Amino acid sequence: MVRYRVRGGNALRGTAFVQGAKNAVLPMIGAALLAAEGRTVLRNVPLIEDVRRAIELAEAVGARVQFHEAERTLVIDASGVHTPVLPEEIASRFRGVILFVPALLHRVGEVIVEGVGGCNLGARNLDFHYNGYKRLGALVDEQESAIHIKAAGLTGATLYLDRPSHTGTENLIMAAALAQGTTVIENAALEPEVLDVIEMLRKMGANISGEGTGFITVEGVRELKAVEHTVMADRLDAGAFMMAAAITGGEVTLLGTSLEHLGVVRWKLEQMGVEFFQEGAVVHARRDGQLRPINVITDTYPGFATDLQPQLMAMAALAGGPSYIHERIFDGRFALARELNKMGARVEVNGSRAVVHGPTPLRGATVEAHDLRSGIALVLAGLAAEGETVIESGYRIDRGHADIAQRLRALGADVEREISPFA
Repeated sequence: MVRYRVRGGNALRGTAFVQGAKNAVLPMIGAALLAAEGRTVLRNVPLIEDVRRAIELAEAVGARVQFHEAERTLVIDASGVHTPVLPEEIASRFRGVILFVPALLHRVGEVIVEGVGGCNLGARNLDFHYNGYKRLGALVDEQESAIHIKAAGLTGATLYLDRPSHTGTENLIMAAALAQGTTVIENAALEPEVLDVIEMLRKMGANISGEGTGFITVEGVRELKAVEHTVMADRLDAGAFMMAAAITGGEVTLLGTSLEHLGVVRWKLEQMGVEFFQEGAVVHARRDGQLRPINVITDTYPGFATDLQPQLMAMAALAGGPSYIHERIFDGRFALARELNKMGARVEVNGSRAVVHGPTPLRGATVEAHDLRSGIALVLAGLAAEGETVIESGYRIDRGHADIAQRLRALGADVEREISPFA
């Protein structure tokens, strides 16, 4: 069992490198399997557990993968992909399993998904993926122990997403890339990660247009080729470090990122008292005084990212007045509230809304990381708390933030990652 031990009281100062984007690299690994020949090279790959699970899945279906961790480079030879089975022992721990379905449908003609995993975030499900496959001509058989998807060939169609999901958009674009005819995806996601995945697919030979408009058109092609591509910076990783500087009253310099990709998050952090200065791909972030209370409504990009809402909730505990948060994306996000309350915060939850009564001094406690984003939020809270905070189920943090303890220590934080012998 992994846990994080955080001793608060140190203002973070220094320089940190922002990792490659988790939400871009995972679909890129799935996209690499669409190339029947050659080797795909991905650079700036984050050393996170979800990438390791994706590599295991790629190897399980027959791909050969080399991960050069020191160079953060991934080399994928998908010429040997041959089996339709995405095994439960991997898939049950990795919700990104769905991103492997398009390649297997095109390469093998069927997919057997033995389990799904990832973070438990309430009512979020995969039905809209399966409905999209059906519209493209696949047969989907949802059994108790597995999901069986078959298609002799996919045919273009008009698809509508009830919610502009980035994973759903990427997944259906990959399915449409080798389908016969034209596919139109309405209400498509606008996230920068989606645009980065499209850029890679276009290099591979895909015919895609309309990205960034909400209406994407994909003209199917006969084949896709292996390419080299550099993964964009992770705006969620950057956001976490910006908030770490703010919550501790420090100042950090972030390498390899851009304020442009933050959307509304930038403006809300500035309203709370965070100052930014950008020079090329370098961003400086610091707090300009007492944190100010905020009103936030999460939304799809370019709205306030739900994946940064937990970190903002932790910051709001120290703000000079009540902050109001309306969570419109995932109904499981507020599990963090009871953990922050153990640390002395006063967070009241009513359905999809929360009130954070600040300022309240935080004190160390033993808390639980219910998902990836609440886990990193608890690390931030621990940095600002008096005494020691122990975060159980820390493996969830490892899913999305590479070497987080080491990178925070380089900024002056007192953070340790521990592995219990009783795991």
